[in-house]
Amino acid sequence: MPDAGVSTATRPAPAVLRTATGREATRWVVAHCREVPGLTAATVLTTVAGAALQVLPVLLLGRVVDGIVGGEGRSVLVSTGIAMVAAALLGAVATAASTYLIGRLGADLLAKLREGAVRAVLGMPSARVEQVGRGDVLSRVGDDVAVISRGIRTAIPTVFSAGVLVTIATAGMFGLDWRLGLAGAGALPAYAFALRWYLPRSAPLYRKQRAAQADRAQALISGLDGIDTVRAYRLEDTFREKVDAESWRVRNYGIEVFRFFGRFVGRENRAEFIGLTLILLVGYALLENDAATLGQVSAAPLLFHRLFTPLGAIMFTFDEAQKSGASLTRLVGVIGEGSEGRLVGDAAPGAGGSHGVRVEGLTFSYPGTEQPVLRDVDLTIPAGGSLALVGATGAGKTTLAALIAGIGRPDAGSVRIGGTDLASLDEAGARALVSILTQESHVFSGPLSDDLRLAAPTASDAELADALRTVGAWEWASALPDGLSTPVGEGGERLDVTKVAQLALARLVLARTPVVVLDESTAEAGSEGAAELERAVLAACAGRTTLFVAHRLTQAMSADRIAVLDAGQVVEQGTHDELVALGGRYARLWRAWREGS
Repeated sequence: MPDAGVSTATRPAPAVLRTATGREATRWVVAHCREVPGLTAATVLTTVAGAALQVLPVLLLGRVVDGIVGGEGRSVLVSTGIAMVAAALLGAVATAASTYLIGRLGADLLAKLREGAVRAVLGMPSARVEQVGRGDVLSRVGDDVAVISRGIRTAIPTVFSAGVLVTIATAGMFGLDWRLGLAGAGALPAYAFALRWYLPRSAPLYRKQRAAQADRAQALISGLDGIDTVRAYRLEDTFREKVDAESWRVRNYGIEVFRFFGRFVGRENRAEFIGLTLILLVGYALLENDAATLGQVSAAPLLFHRLFTPLGAIMFTFDEAQKSGASLTRLVGVIGEGSEGRLVGDAAPGAGGSHGVRVEGLTFSYPGTEQPVLRDVDLTIPAGGSLALVGATGAGKTTLAALIAGIGRPDAGSVRIGGTDLASLDEAGARALVSILTQESHVFSGPLSDDLRLAAPTASDAELADALRTVGAWEWASALPDGLSTPVGEGGERLDVTKVAQLALARLVLARTPVVVLDESTAEAGSEGAAELERAVLAACAGRTTLFVAHRLTQAMSADRIAVLDAGQVVEQGTHDELVALGGRYARLWRAWREGS
């Protein structure tokens, strides 16, 4: 939409999409885990069982040592050995089951996260998407989803299962002897200090890296979108330098992340050295004073050494886990931004009742501008009636149409549909009341029926055909090679501008909203198809409250009333005949139109 950059609040929205806090992201994950309690419980139980069974053979090994030192019979040693083998086998089965369940739970969460993020982005006002830039949007629903998908397959299962194993092994050391347990726990402060040093510094760094990747994507997209202009003005080197600069920024952040992670690994190695040294010293002292058995003292360092593998796995996958965490906060932030401003309570609009449009004292300014685009606009469209907006380019017609369609919020005043103030709805709620059709209609790639069902997912083939007949498109649509199943758009049947406009009007018919806003929706059609499309517009809007942003004054003539905008204000209102007789601005526009046609 040409000038639909409408603010979504009385103060300027941030220039980037929202990023959630770590606590918000955790709450989102917990909430969705509660939706599948059986799978979540099975995942936790198999992970704990697998960790316990991996620790059990080490504890049994201490029992074997004590048995040999105490001169116990061979039967005890054999039974203990069998138990060790059984524990190892069962541990492998439990670990495999745990890995599968973690992957399945993660895949479910990823699907919900991806769907929620895409739904939130699709539900955002066009102005918001334009404001933050498509690079930020695409990096979140593309790159961030890919990062989390990688993390769910590798890092997150590893970190979770390794964390449980560390907990079980630590508990096992305390089970051997509380003093040995304390010795092993002596390494925990060193681990904690390493994490406390790393986490607060790494999370912002990863977020900066993701933001830099979004900026690089935006630079690439802007250059590709305007490739003809770039070539015409020989700006290839300028855009190449811009992309190079953004790519180097991403590269520098990547090096900084790797260097930072290396320092973290060094601190983790020092913690392991401290813990193992303390266990050996305490074990030796206990053994010298007959305060512990040889089996206990032998098992303790093995248990602590058993921690090296899971801790190492955590360290070497923590980089990917941090990336996943950073991407998770960005995606949850998008979902949170998309859920702001939802309709509260039971005030949701219904299909029945009167749906006239009333605009009162509406004033609107774009962020960063001093002069309002619209000032104290008052308009009324009776239920089932029609109003045409006319005026020079820049008068504010498209902005007013967007606000009446619920895209954005006015700085002052209100827009009411029946008894509902659009300020109480989000854009999705407004779309239940108002459909807007602009001159930039798009044909989506795929079967013609799927394109139509974007407006009414449950519509039958008969309903699709009726909608096409209403707008005069059934003749050419039924003549397509496969009828409604014929692929259209990219890779399919190419439709001319008249057919594209008819297809958009058919979707408008299927949407069945009580209020319709048409923003120069037939402007792209040539004079040959103009009359046909104007008939289709009238048929599609029959019985619905309609606002026209008139490109052709013949379309304005067909409206019940006409409002003339000039510099953001309504300067004339009335029927076509009344305004022509008035001899004002509309009369001059009409004379100019007749002379030029």
